[in-house]
Amino acid sequence: MRNAITERAAALRLRPVRPAGWWFDGLLIGLFALLTGVLAAGGLLGVDNTVRDWCLSHQTDATYWLARVFNYLGNGGPLTLISLVIAVFLAVRRRNGWPILPVVAAFLLTGIVIMPLKIWTERAAPGYTGPNAVDLFNSALPAGTYDTGYPSGHLVNTVVWYGVIALLLAPWLNRTARLWLRIAPPAIVFVTTIYLNFHWLTDSIAGLLLGVFIARLIDRVPWQLPTRQSP
Repeated sequence: MRNAITERAAALRLRPVRPAGWWFDGLLIGLFALLTGVLAAGGLLGVDNTVRDWCLSHQTDATYWLARVFNYLGNGGPLTLISLVIAVFLAVRRRNGWPILPVVAAFLLTGIVIMPLKIWTERAAPGYTGPNAVDLFNSALPAGTYDTGYPSGHLVNTVVWYGVIALLLAPWLNRTARLWLRIAPPAIVFVTTIYLNFHWLTDSIAGLLLGVFIARLIDRVPWQLPTRQSP
């Protein structure tokens, strides 16, 4: 009886993450709040404009379309579908519904976190040609104008969904492969999203901070996922 209780308690224990501890999660949220406050006060807007202008002046047809292709790595819809297919395959194969739960958690958390912040901050895309395009809380934007740029949903989705895929495929991927899966796609999407002027530099930084925070929350949960050695 005591062994059963001990095993159940161990199964419910939070999984370790790196860096360990909640201090890093607090740092991520603190940096996001600080970045948002600085932007609202008018700071770093010149940096965003400078990066936008540099990207525009260094685009060619070839580099634009190359970046456009690689940017599809961050599309939330296909990533959700791929994660769900993997999860359902594992659930059916192992007769265990747990693999589906991280996918549901990622879908809910990204939706709950991203869109309310986008609506609240009211920021146009770099391609907007009207006045004060780089400002946060720009309620003067005309109706129908894209005004949900901050934070970058591309970055949040990329970090979170590739983290879920790495989690689901962990029994078949070594540590190096999982690390590359978590780092390479977000890095590519970070660069291409800014280069294509889909988002300001600080939009992508904010999305990266939130994405890592959400991914760490998901990684901590003891999902009881199947392993390669399980029958």
